[in-house]
Amino acid sequence: MMFQPHDSEAAADAAAAEHAASAVEHAAAAAEHGAESAKEGFDAGTTIIEHVSNSSTDHPLIHLPHVFGIDMSVTKHVFMLWLVAAFSFVFITWLVRRQVAKKSQVPTGGYGMLEYGVEAMRDAIVIPNIGKKRVGMWTPMLLTMFVFIFFANAIGLIPVFDVVALLNHYVIHPEHGSFLASVVHGGTTATANYNVTAALATITFFAIIIAGTQAHGFINHWKNLVPHGLAWPVYIILIPIEIMGMFVKPFALTMRLAANMTGGHIAILAILSFVFLFAEMFGTAVAGIGVGVAVSVPLSVGISALEIIVVAVQAYVFTLLTAVFIGMAIHVHH
Repeated sequence: MMFQPHDSEAAADAAAAEHAASAVEHAAAAAEHGAESAKEGFDAGTTIIEHVSNSSTDHPLIHLPHVFGIDMSVTKHVFMLWLVAAFSFVFITWLVRRQVAKKSQVPTGGYGMLEYGVEAMRDAIVIPNIGKKRVGMWTPMLLTMFVFIFFANAIGLIPVFDVVALLNHYVIHPEHGSFLASVVHGGTTATANYNVTAALATITFFAIIIAGTQAHGFINHWKNLVPHGLAWPVYIILIPIEIMGMFVKPFALTMRLAANMTGGHIAILAILSFVFLFAEMFGTAVAGIGVGVAVSVPLSVGISALEIIVVAVQAYVFTLLTAVFIGMAIHVHH
């Protein structure tokens, strides 16, 4: 069967017309969505949740296939974990190697602070709670845990992705779906993610079991969960309570760290939202600017200063409680 040239041209024209119609429909839908958004106004809840939440499956930074039904795509908080781990390793390695290159026994500068932190961890946390006998075993783990949590909390205070968003909007103009376009979605603090804090608490959970097993043996460690010499009816109540306590400890660590890091960001964003809410309420930018200068900015600065303290305190508390729980498994009779 032979096709005439004008038939091919007609088919091409029909396809072009269909494509144009589809484009018009998409444009109309986008315009309608924009009109609805403009009509709804500023949504503080959506803005806050988008900032503190992890990247959704719609906005992963790097798309990866599913493994055993689990989406392995790299989200915002996974990227932050990599960033914190790389920064911690590079920064501390650089401090140590710079001190070694000086060939001096006197610690100075950043290395002096690092050495003070190591000694403080050993003398103020590990030795009082775990004991001198096992200080060499548990100090590296606890120190690594403290440094990682501290840097993760601290980097979360820096508006890294908000700066990227501004660069995207005014300078870079990346293509839709690119890495830079995806990086502006989601939160910035890895330790505000309950999955991250649960993973850290899981390390504590197994460290408790390992410490108790090394100190007393596997069987005796589990026997030491409850006091010896009690009447047997007491054990019916006491054993389930102690087993629950094994899981309550890491659960408390998980919730405390994540809730504190999330709460500060939500409070700051909620206070800053007053600027847009009052501007929209009174229909003028002057009202928003006035509320911002008088209320939002001073309160946000104060909460941010408090968050700087929380960064160190939460890292310290998590590490201290881990040492306490390990010490409880070792020194059962105390």
